[in-house]
Parts: sequence; structure tokens; C-alpha cells
Amino acid sequence: MEKEMKIAVLIDAENISAKYVNVILSEANNLGNVIYKRIYGDWTSSQMGSWKTTVLDNSIQPIQQYSNVSGKNSSDSSLIIDAMDLLYQGRVGGFCIVSSDSDFTRLASRLREAEMYVLGMGEQKTPRSFISACNKFSYLDLLYDGGTKRETPPAAGRDKSTSDRDSGKEKKPEKTGSDLRSIKKTLKELMEENSDDDGWILSGMLGQLLMRRFPDFDVRNFGGKKFVPFIQSLGMFEIRDQGGDENNGSRVVSFKLK
Repeated sequence: MEKEMKIAVLIDAENISAKYVNVILSEANNLGNVIYKRIYGDWTSSQMGSWKTTVLDNSIQPIQQYSNVSGKNSSDSSLIIDAMDLLYQGRVGGFCIVSSDSDFTRLASRLREAEMYVLGMGEQKTPRSFISACNKFSYLDLLYDGGTKRETPPAAGRDKSTSDRDSGKEKKPEKTGSDLRSIKKTLKELMEENSDDDGWILSGMLGQLLMRRFPDFDVRNFGGKKFVPFIQSLGMFEIRDQGGDENNGSRVVSFKLK
């Protein structure tokens, strides 16, 4: 039996709502065996009130970090230091970094350089830099709401400043893993670049390639549950199903552009 990955869940409480706690822990437990659950913030602040009961109910260890400078998120540095300590202890194989803050971009990159698996979690406002630094990124607000299929991308990490509007330069929409048009275009490109001589590609390979392009891709962003039915629903591909049971890994499914 394959050994389960040990996971550390590190939550930036000053940046994430307590209402997402069940989604956070569910995603982390799906990834592996959660052995560290820590949450960072100034617990003397009234803003942390919504987290206090949640922390106790879910056995999450609160880490106190006083705000030394007004307006600065002091919990960031504490979370980063703890992550590096856990890395050097060598007791975990993966990290769940829960924040919508771009300040953790370098941390995610450093953990991946050490061959750690990094699952990021945050809202759709999360800057693209942090999303791209993770192996996988889950949108907490989409998962909390049950997933909504969308044709247009979220405003992830985009600055809607007046200077952009005044300059007359409208920013191009970012390509994200919750933008259906971007997903369709990328799937077509991946098929053309990686299919065999007859135009077929295994569903598992297609899924892996898509995740490398979009760490934030998740079929649940579009109200789905599994990859193969999601691809079928797009109406872009022929499907070749060699039978077997998908649950035990014996099923072989391939796709080809129509």
C-alpha cells in the first residue's frame, strides 16, 4: 500500500474567512494525512473573533503574532518561518498554504524547489503570481458556493485602479483555471501538441498537462465532479473508452479532437 503524504496546513487568518474552514480541511485531507494544522494572526484583535470557536472545534493550533507596525500583516513572516522550520525537519511531504496574499509567492516557489507538493487555497482575488507558484490552487469561494461554470475569468489579482481607466488602456482578461474559454483553447493546443499520430491522447495525460498550465483548474469550478465527464460535456472531443473500472485504475479513456 502506498504511503500517505504527510501534510502541513498553514492558514493566514488575517486574510481568510472562518466560513471556509470545512472546505480547507476537506481539501487538505483529500491530499494526504494532515499532521500539522496551524493558523496565524493577532488573536487579541476583534477581527479574529469569527475564528476563535472554529479553531477550537477543529483542533487548529493558533499562533499569536502581534502587529508591530500598523497596517502590516505581521502573521505573514511567522507563517513563512514555521513553513521553513517544517521543511528542514523533513517530516512532511506537502504544504497547504491558505491565503489570498501574494506575499507567499516566494514561499511556495521555495517549497517546490525542495520537491515539496504545494496546495494553495484562497479566493478568486488571489494574485496570479501566488497561484502559479503552487502545484495546485483551489478557489475557496467557488468551492464554498458549490462551483459555478463561467465563460469569463474572475478578477484574480487584477488592479482596477482609476489610473488604468484614465489611461484608456483596458487590461486583457487573465487566463485562469476558472475561465472556460481559456480552458477550451488550452485543451485544443495540448491535444495538437501531445496527441499520438492518430490524434488520440490519454485522459490522464491530458489532465496532467492541463494542471501544469493552470494550477487553479478544478472541474468543481464548473459544477463538475470528475475530469472525464467534464471533458465530454465540452463537446469538442471524440472519446475512446476501453472499458474497465475507473475507480480501480483499470479504465483507459482517450480523447481526440472532432
